Amino acid sequence: MTKKQRAEFINQALQDYYPNPPIPLDHKDPYTLLIAVLLSAQCTDERVNQVTPALFKKADTPQKMVKLDVEEIREIIKPCGLSPRKSKAIHRLSEILIEEHNSIVPADMEALERLPGVGHKTASVVIAQSFGVPSFPVDTHIHRLAQRWGLTNGASVAKTEEDCKKLFPKERWNALHLQIIYYGREYCQARKCFGLECPICNSVYPDRKKPVETKKA
Repeated sequence: MTKKQRAEFINQALQDYYPNPPIPLDHKDPYTLLIAVLLSAQCTDERVNQVTPALFKKADTPQKMVKLDVEEIREIIKPCGLSPRKSKAIHRLSEILIEEHNSIVPADMEALERLPGVGHKTASVVIAQSFGVPSFPVDTHIHRLAQRWGLTNGASVAKTEEDCKKLFPKERWNALHLQIIYYGREYCQARKCFGLECPICNSVYPDRKKPVETKKA
């Protein structure tokens, strides 16, 4: 298969596996999604979903969040890891949303990326899932699978995103990045398959004999 043919096969296969992929982080609006994605850095979605109910019960809007002390936020989110940094970011970004954005999460990548604790991936998730703007957030699953499927060389997360955007239709980006994540968790895990065992790896590289050593994000 050529790279283009692999991308076409993968695109269709993932639609068959996960026709309606849900957003894995529990939320009710752009603000709570933004906080949940921020908390998911170096933390599992499952753990985030265990922590956010307590946080959002106390503060599910910027106005409520700024009324909490940073230390109070930190105590609630501690199970997610990196709590000193994340708690400060959550408090400060909430202040900025009030001061500069009328308490509304902006539907703009540059504005989102200027918020404390919000990197390119976090901004991409929010812009895609809250506002429907075509985006292709790349997490560790996508970075790994894109290499195993021969869609990118894994030089960087930015390169993986660039390569995937070139290969897949723009209207598919928002759903596709979720579908790849679910597939990676279920069939092509980091310490399994190695490009040799899962259905898609076997389909796009049927003659592959050696495991694929993927570069980390």
